[in-house]
Amino acid sequence: MEVLTAPRKEIFNPDDMSKWLKSEAYQEYMGFILAINEAVQGKKASSIQLNDRIVKVVGLLDCLDRWIDEIPPTEQPQRFGNKSFRVWSQKLKDESSNILKDILPGELHYTIPEIEVYLTESVGNSTRIDYGSGHEMSFVIFLYCLFKIGFLTLGDQAAAGIVVFDRYMSLVRKLQLIYRMEPAGSHGVWSLDDYQFVPFIWGSSQLIENQRLPPKSFPNQDIVECFAKDYMFLGCIKFIFKVKNGPFAEHSNQLWNISGVATWSKVNSGLIKMYKAEVLAKHPVMQHVLFGSLLPITEANPQKQ
Repeated sequence: MEVLTAPRKEIFNPDDMSKWLKSEAYQEYMGFILAINEAVQGKKASSIQLNDRIVKVVGLLDCLDRWIDEIPPTEQPQRFGNKSFRVWSQKLKDESSNILKDILPGELHYTIPEIEVYLTESVGNSTRIDYGSGHEMSFVIFLYCLFKIGFLTLGDQAAAGIVVFDRYMSLVRKLQLIYRMEPAGSHGVWSLDDYQFVPFIWGSSQLIENQRLPPKSFPNQDIVECFAKDYMFLGCIKFIFKVKNGPFAEHSNQLWNISGVATWSKVNSGLIKMYKAEVLAKHPVMQHVLFGSLLPITEANPQKQ
């Protein structure tokens, strides 16, 4: 049985960023983003077949969702950062090992001390009661680890990107609303969204070659209502309509600009470039990401570059 390394911080200052950008971890993480991006291209949620493994991962997220109902927000004077989130988060830390034992076969239980860290990190910070693209990245790494240990396989990529990730999105949106979580390091109106990035990448890939829903259609609230269940990008827009008021061009300027791009394939490639520059190359995000044996920070083989 392989001995795994518990994930730990490796990026302590801006100088450490070059270690990350040249690492195996960077190559594998970006490779995973692109593999899922390709697997979901042109597919809608209702067309995805679910196997037992995917159903188990969705069931895990359903369980976390039920805990929110069991731990209601506390009455408190401040508007943001409801302290009940800390109770919910502690419950996840206490139970993460057990809920992963429930979904993983016995021969994979040895991986739990490593992968549970990515699950607990994926829902926000319990001290600051905030959530941002670094937490989202932890869930992507959690999914990546499920593939790397062999629990999920190549044929599960589309389901992981569309069904599992969308279920995760529903969970963290509920956390954000119920516990009034602050955006972590938000770029405000100049970012895509106060909290998320990856669903815009994979969601735009779902819409490539979709003649009925060109990019210019997504600021239309009626279209969003009709198609949000099948297309993750439109699900993101639906949530923005729910939490923000006023003209779309004002509260979501970056997305408004994207709606002027001619094709979804151009939107998709532009978002991937933006993600590399605005998330993966930024020290304030990457300083919180943890690295272990499943996602090693060791320098990549130059031939793989």
